[in-house]
Amino acid sequence: MKTLVLAEKPGVGRELARILQCSRKTKGYIEGSQFIVTWSLGHLVTLAEPEDYDQKYREWRLEDLPMLPFRMKLKVIRQTSHQFRIVKDLMNRKDVRELIIATDAGREGELVARWIMALANWKKPFKRLWISSQTDEAIREGFANLKAGIAYNNLYDAAVCRAEADWLIGLNVTRALTCRFNAQLNAGRVQTPTLAMMVNRESEIKQFVPVDYWTIQVDFGDYYANWTNKSGSRRIFNRLQAEKIAAKIKGHQAVVKDIQHTSKSEGAPLAYDLTELQRDANKRLGYSAQKTLSVLQNLYEQHKLVTYPRTDSRYITTDIVPTLTARLKNISVVPYTALVKPLLQKPLKPNKRFVDDNKVTDHHAIIPTEQHLVLSSLKEEERKLYDLIVRRFIAVLYPPYRYNSTTIVTVVNNEYFHSRGRVVKDKGWRAVTSITRENDQMEEEKLPDQNLTQQKKGDIKNIKSYKISKFKTRPPSRYTEATLLTAMECPGKFIEDEELRETMKGSGLGTPATRAEIIEKLLKTSYIERHGRELVPTSKGIQLISLVDPALKTPELTAQWEQKLSDIARGKGNKKKFMHDIRRNAAELVKGVSTSTATYKADNISKTKCPICGKYMLLINGRRGKMLSCPDRACGFRQPEKQDYSGHRGSKRNSQMNQRLIARYSQQGSIGSNVGELLLEALEKGKNNN
Repeated sequence: MKTLVLAEKPGVGRELARILQCSRKTKGYIEGSQFIVTWSLGHLVTLAEPEDYDQKYREWRLEDLPMLPFRMKLKVIRQTSHQFRIVKDLMNRKDVRELIIATDAGREGELVARWIMALANWKKPFKRLWISSQTDEAIREGFANLKAGIAYNNLYDAAVCRAEADWLIGLNVTRALTCRFNAQLNAGRVQTPTLAMMVNRESEIKQFVPVDYWTIQVDFGDYYANWTNKSGSRRIFNRLQAEKIAAKIKGHQAVVKDIQHTSKSEGAPLAYDLTELQRDANKRLGYSAQKTLSVLQNLYEQHKLVTYPRTDSRYITTDIVPTLTARLKNISVVPYTALVKPLLQKPLKPNKRFVDDNKVTDHHAIIPTEQHLVLSSLKEEERKLYDLIVRRFIAVLYPPYRYNSTTIVTVVNNEYFHSRGRVVKDKGWRAVTSITRENDQMEEEKLPDQNLTQQKKGDIKNIKSYKISKFKTRPPSRYTEATLLTAMECPGKFIEDEELRETMKGSGLGTPATRAEIIEKLLKTSYIERHGRELVPTSKGIQLISLVDPALKTPELTAQWEQKLSDIARGKGNKKKFMHDIRRNAAELVKGVSTSTATYKADNISKTKCPICGKYMLLINGRRGKMLSCPDRACGFRQPEKQDYSGHRGSKRNSQMNQRLIARYSQQGSIGSNVGELLLEALEKGKNNN
């Protein structure tokens, strides 16, 4: 009898097969004397389409909404049905006695396997491989310590609830918006409140009215100081008042009224979880959240240099501590040798800033594995991202950054001026990385550090010079992917302090694994655009937020749903109540759209008429680049922006073929049919045949 092992990707499956000594390669699986290793290609099974429940849903009509199936059905994804048949046949083999789920160790990975098992009617025993890295040692240890499959039933329940909630909310609201406003509009329980945050920010920017203000800086010869009022602000919002203060201090001596010396200590930033790494990579490397995840996945699966990527924890567990020395030794190559050396000279004693069992759920923080590092094997983008991970890992094991802070208050004719100084005692973790933990401030708001150790209370100072500087208040900054990820993690609260952010976790929009996908979806549907590193909502996105029900664009509501999903995964939530609430929400949201008196006006209308219905087509982003799409959903015709299908460069044969295809799809009247793309494929095929 044999054991079937189900991986999520072919590459991972081949690695598992090698370790399990399976050598006989067959299409879709690899077999050995004891194990058969096969794989999905991501999801092989998905939730059924609306028309699978009732043929009336083939047409999009407002009166047919909401769609609330009593029991959700599953179906095989057509594009990968060949692999599903292979997996199903293997599951039904008489010599297969048990299954080991070896898909990604997370919510979606569990869903991938369980849905396949459900449609293949798996009834035999099954176990779970749960590992946090892809090294040979980790895989062998994982197989030696397999978990009972039923131990992850709660995680599966949460995954099903997430998928069904997205179906019920997303499909119902999308159909309602599309039918009500006869436009290609879509919405979802996570993407819509995320878009709403950007739209609200854009509104704040447009409504912002800049105000002039002035600051006064005085040079006392051996140090300088900035004027402040009683509340500590440096801003003077009246030019005459600034000039009056300057005139008041002119020609007067100053006295050092107060000096405060404080010893301060600053711990290293916490280790990376996925969201923090995406945020940092965006700020420092300019990587999008999706690119960071893609590169990170390569470091995890292909190079086996980092631990599980899709984690929401920034801590490790106590059982990982004995492995830290080995991890450090394996990254002790140039340029990290000198940084690692001090750590290997004495026993490691990591503190609660790194080791906390209570703050790790499914996976610990992203850290280097025990795999030996060969930097030359990495591409440039992989090296850069790996460098962030390694330096953060080393930094968190370093001592705190310690310094003496000095603050001086100097008084001139009853006007107060503040100075700040800093003397570093121990660079600590800052010797490893240039990342600081300070809040971002506007340049003119910062009190620059200077050496103030020689000053004494009561000293008399002469004013060498003074300067009045003019500034303008600035509007809120547009979101970058880094700041948007922060806002999604703590919706509605722009919390910069990372430890405070930690206490707020579990109530964000989406999960670390899905946030990059949400941002990309908003870009692909033309609701937002990238302007450099900024994310800017389009007219379409702004209008959508004005059309959807207020409940759907509230971050707090969606965050509560995510918290409930997390509770279900931990066995603390009620999945039936959750889905009951989702169904009720779906019905309410549809009602809100159907009774809306708002209007929608497309601003991306082209000068090209649809060859089927004659309406002017819309210019949109398609899978093949810019596309022209008919605005009438009942027509659904689409074509590449620069392609004319009334004829094709003098080819009579192609022109006739085009007209037949157009006539065929015009008769079908199918909603959303990619006629243009089908035409393009047909033309390319014909060109190749010629």
